[in-house]
Amino acid sequence: MITLLIIIGVCAGILGGIFGLGGGIIIVPSLIQFAKMQPQEAVGTSLAAMVVPLGAAVGAYNYYRAGHLTPKYALMIAIGMAAGAFIGSWIATNVDGDALRKAFALLMVAMAVKLWIG
Repeated sequence: MITLLIIIGVCAGILGGIFGLGGGIIIVPSLIQFAKMQPQEAVGTSLAAMVVPLGAAVGAYNYYRAGHLTPKYALMIAIGMAAGAFIGSWIATNVDGDALRKAFALLMVAMAVKLWIG
């Protein structure tokens, strides 16, 4: 299990560094599919992993050095994310796991279509 979790983290780190994603798109589905976690446990584990921002900080530093990061904007988003994560986690822990999994899949499909169409 430890090796699986490290592999999921490495994949999320690589894709996060390239595309700016990781938690919701890579970690959560991987934990549900491969580690056989319930959706709420997968989301909670993903959020907890992001509490230790070491991986993201290292990647963000490269973007900052290259002039592609505005720290003030990142801070404002982080403040919003803190409030949103609190509200979202309350909702997710009070929803059926199967419904949450399906809603997550629908969100991913909708985002993929939007990105594809432009």
